[in-house]
Amino acid sequence: MMKKSLFLSTLLVATTAFAPCIARAADDGGALRFVLVPKVVHPWFDKVNNGAQAAAQMLSKATGRAITVEYRAPQTADVSAQNDIIERAVATHPNGILLDPLDEKGNRSTMEEAVGEGVGLTVFDSPPPKDMDVTGVGADFCEQGTIAAERLVQLIGKKGEVAIMMGVPTAPNHAMRAECEKKVFAKYPDIKVVATGIDNDSIETAQKQASAIIQAHPNLSGWVACDAAGPVGVGQAIRESGQTGKIKEVGLDNLNDMIQLIKDGVAESSASSRPEMQGYWAVVAAWQKAASQKTPKYIDTGIDVLTKQSL
Repeated sequence: MMKKSLFLSTLLVATTAFAPCIARAADDGGALRFVLVPKVVHPWFDKVNNGAQAAAQMLSKATGRAITVEYRAPQTADVSAQNDIIERAVATHPNGILLDPLDEKGNRSTMEEAVGEGVGLTVFDSPPPKDMDVTGVGADFCEQGTIAAERLVQLIGKKGEVAIMMGVPTAPNHAMRAECEKKVFAKYPDIKVVATGIDNDSIETAQKQASAIIQAHPNLSGWVACDAAGPVGVGQAIRESGQTGKIKEVGLDNLNDMIQLIKDGVAESSASSRPEMQGYWAVVAAWQKAASQKTPKYIDTGIDVLTKQSL
């Protein structure tokens, strides 16, 4: 018993001595710093960052302590680049990291590294890893994909050829939307999915792939997407092909370009997962975690269906 007590005491002293000085306890009145790591440089994530900064300002005013959010985005949707940013962030010992994972398996080691170093981890725009004590913030992505696919089905009269822009296939939320969209289309015997594109969250890539698919499938009736960039590129391709009104589109999210496509009649509608709200509540969850409070497994920010009428 004496040996055990001595060992535990020594372990406690060692653990305390090597605890990161920068990552202060949340109840000591010091400044709190969070790092926001999205999938890629992208206007959708600018909206997320706007919500995160608003939450930081609100919490700073409410608590009387400085709370900041640093925004660090990979230039391309590359898992290695994102992992490098996460590792660099962990090395600075922030109070929390807010992450939109590109690939749950590919990001796994760096997520575990953050948790192992005592850095609170919150994911947004993604379901949380099932076996990690991590809060996720976002919409019901299956419901979002289902809404888009069902709207398209009605638009094309429950028959015809359709295509799906997949986004980043390894991203949990993109994959979930695609799976649920395919399930919707499978319920209708007169609807056939004839093509899938992969845009890796790039509007330019989506436009190029959509143009090629439209040329290859002259009887194409409609499009859905799995990310925010995809439907913008698809809409541009529909407009450039001169098939506005003939090829129907239901988009995702609330980028300004997506809203303009709806106003112009290129897209009928868009199912938006409220990016500003995701950023806001991700910071609130991270702040609670930094205060050693239990946080929900998932915070559902809901879905807006954007149409000409609702705009």
